[in-house]
Amino acid sequence: MLAETVCSAVSAAGLGIAAVTAYRKRFLTATRIAAYSLVPLGLVMTGVVAWVSGIVFKPSVWLGFGLLGAAWLLFLTTRAVERRGGGTRKERRAAAAARRDAVAPAASAPLPGATRTPAAQPAAKAKPAASEDFSDIEAILKKHGI
Repeated sequence: MLAETVCSAVSAAGLGIAAVTAYRKRFLTATRIAAYSLVPLGLVMTGVVAWVSGIVFKPSVWLGFGLLGAAWLLFLTTRAVERRGGGTRKERRAAAAARRDAVAPAASAPLPGATRTPAAQPAAKAKPAASEDFSDIEAILKKHGI
């Protein structure tokens, strides 16, 4: 009852302001103000105000909103923990397996200046053939100071 009275008063005041604005020859602004002032009256006549006021004054409705808020916070918390921890348990296991199986490109290459021991050299390359000439490669290495 009180909400309907307040909405009606707001609509009447808005229509009064629209009339004053139209008197000042600002018809576009007056029309816009009149449109806004008719919204509360339309809400009262359709019953939306009574429905909303029935919701606002029920404690069970507020308890429901509280539960919805708590559920929303729980969803946000789990999402933040999931992102911080690297995903779900299944995703973490898959990532750990991928890290174990992956070989870094630099891991297979020898360090600069390090010599390989005979045990680490592959057995297929025992000795280069005498017909191979490495003089051009030696010249390039000497040019670069290697």
